[in-house]
Order: sequence, then C-alpha cells, then structure tokens
Amino acid sequence: MSNKIDILLGLQWGDEGKGKIVDLLSPKYDIIARFQGGPNAGHTLEFDNKKFVLHTIPSGVFQPSSINYIGNGVVIDPCIFKQEIENLAAISPWIFDNIYISKQAHLILPSHRLLDAAYEQSKGKNKIGSTLKGIGPTYTDKISRQGIRVGDIAQPNFKDKYSDLVNKHKQILSLFNFSIDNLTELEKSWFEAIELLKKFKLTDGISYIQQQINQNKKILAEGAQGSMLDIDFGSYPFVTSSNTIAAGACTGMGIAPQQIGDVIGITKAYCTRVGSGPFPTELMDKTGEELRNQGHEFGSTTGRPRRCGWLDLVALKFAVTISGVNRLIITKADVMSTLDEIKVAVAYKTKDGEIQHIPYCMDEIQYPILKSFAGWKKDISSIRKKEELPQELLNYISFIEEYTGVKIEILSVGPDRNANVYL
Repeated sequence: MSNKIDILLGLQWGDEGKGKIVDLLSPKYDIIARFQGGPNAGHTLEFDNKKFVLHTIPSGVFQPSSINYIGNGVVIDPCIFKQEIENLAAISPWIFDNIYISKQAHLILPSHRLLDAAYEQSKGKNKIGSTLKGIGPTYTDKISRQGIRVGDIAQPNFKDKYSDLVNKHKQILSLFNFSIDNLTELEKSWFEAIELLKKFKLTDGISYIQQQINQNKKILAEGAQGSMLDIDFGSYPFVTSSNTIAAGACTGMGIAPQQIGDVIGITKAYCTRVGSGPFPTELMDKTGEELRNQGHEFGSTTGRPRRCGWLDLVALKFAVTISGVNRLIITKADVMSTLDEIKVAVAYKTKDGEIQHIPYCMDEIQYPILKSFAGWKKDISSIRKKEELPQELLNYISFIEEYTGVKIEILSVGPDRNANVYL
C-alpha cells in the first residue's frame, strides 16, 4: 500500500500558529508542501532566537533534510518569493536545493495587485478586508482560463502572453480610473524576480508528488489561512480565494482522497480575525484588548490589529467535521493565563431559537451562548509536562475534546519551537 499524506490545517480565521507547529513537526517528514493560497498568508516561526515570517515558502525550510514543495494550488508573487529567499539564504543556505515548485502554480502579476486595490477601493463601506496582495484577481484569471503559470516562464511566448494579459488588466483599471503610473517600475522588479525563480526546481507537480508517495516519502501538506476563510464553506463573502479545508490538498497538489492520512487541526485557545466579516464571539472590551496585547495579535502579513474573542466551539466543530480532523493542537494557551474567567461559545441565539451549527447567513446570529470556566491564573509558559498543568486548564481542554470529539495532542504554551506540552 502506498504512503499517506498528512495534512495540517488552521481551523479558525487564520493566524492559529501553523508555522510554529509545522516547524515542530517537520523533522518527522521528508517533504513539507503548500497546496493553496499565496503571500496573503504569513506563517511566523522563531529560529535561533530570530523571528521569520514565511509568505510563500513552506515552513520546513529551516530543516536541511526537508524538501519544500509549492503545489499547483498556490499563487506565487515572484517579488515576494525573491524577498523571502534573500532573507533566508544566509541562515538556510540549502534552500536552492530543497525548494521544488509545481509548473502548474499560477503567478501573481504586478497588475493583479493594482486590480486588487482598485476592486477594494470601489467597494467603499462594503470592503471585505483584502490584503491587497493580488490573490483574488490571480485566482480570477486562473478560473477564467487566462492566467500565467510558472511553467510559462520557460516558454518562447512568455512575454507575449504576459503583455496580452496586462493589456486586459489595463482596460479594467481604466474603468476604475485607477492610476498605473508605477506599473513600469513594478514590472522591472517582477522580471528580475522571474530570473531568480528560474533557478529553482520547476517540476511537473502531479507526477512529482505521486512519485514521492510511491517511494514512501513522508509528506506533510501545510494549509494557509484558516478553515473559516474557505471560499466555499467560510463566512462568505469575507473569505479568501481558495479552498483552505483538507479537500483543498487534493486539488492543490494532485492527490486522491484515499491518499490522505492524518488531518491535524490547529486552533488557538481563543479566536482572532483580521479584517472585516462576522465574528460571533468578538470581544470589544478590555478583555479583547488584553488578549490582543498579551498575544501580540497583529497581522504578520498586513500588520493590522487582529480582532479577538472567545473560542467559538460551534465554528471549531464545523471545521473539524468538514475536514475530518482526527488530531487537535491548541496554541497560545499561555496568553489567557491572566484572566479570572474564560468563556467558550457552545451555541448561537437566533430569532428562531438556539442553534449549534453555522447558519447560511452569519448575520442571523444575535449573540453566542457562552459557557464559563475558571481561569488558571498561572504562568504556564515554562511548563513542559501535562502533570504540571493547572487543573483549570485541564478542565478547559477536556471540554473542548468532548465538544469536538477529537483528542488534543499538543498544547503550545509559547512561541518557541520547544514551548509545548504533549498531552
């Protein structure tokens, strides 16, 4: 029987701490793969007491023995990719040998970023909170079958294809009266970055990944953003442009459903969200501010302050169910150590009564039904053994397991790679 691919997903609205966990797990795997999203993701890792934020490159890059694979479902901004390579080259000199990129992955053009800004500006008060990285317009061109893929950069008609698409973008931008004065300058940097991209191993993605499976290589597929931002199942239209759930790994890498092994889900001990959109458990008071400050909750990609709230178990169970999560990891439990009382949402109140599912329109939720727990009121950041955890925290963990039906295996108690308790 061929090997199985494990998938690691964020189960909330992103920023769950996937980067640290992938970095923790990566020594157990031969290949770390990204299968969707683009530089709108920001996976934060600490290595040698330095902080790194990865936007495109998989989080196994600090392991010299790991292959880092960027799948066909990812959209790549060559300029951001180049910046990441330059930042990492000194500390991970092996990166030129261990990054593989699917030729089927689509490229973000400079004009995609201008389109993103023009679309968002035109929405006025109805903005969805785009990161303005050009993700949406790139996926739009992919679906409308006019996008440019990584494999195209080696084709003789590459620049003609590029010009044809940019001319279409210019026509759209003119309708918005959006300035393109800086496009020529952006293009110069973009084509320089394309030359760097050519130096990496550009592969026929599906045959490559299937070959690795057949050779029994251990593979971890790393999701970006979070399940509640999934284009189909998230809080639409306040979502990202790709499938962030486990099924996205099938289309974003070229694997069959039966080739999926464990599905590992990550959730914070509380909830955060960046940008606009429904957030039933959001805290607008000093507790929310305390979580933001204690947890350093500012977007790693945008720098925007994250909205903070109680853990939403209704949304968490939905995310667990839709991806078939069978292993749970909780991060940032240490952030809540100062709170006297901790709450979780166990249901929603709507005009028709209490519900324990995500409604079609999340605006139907009047308020969350909350269950209270006593806070643990103890610094847990130096704890490494389950027996040393406060009983109040163990009670909190047990309730989450009972509600979701999935065992929690790891509790992260700090940003450092080793700040974990195995349960």
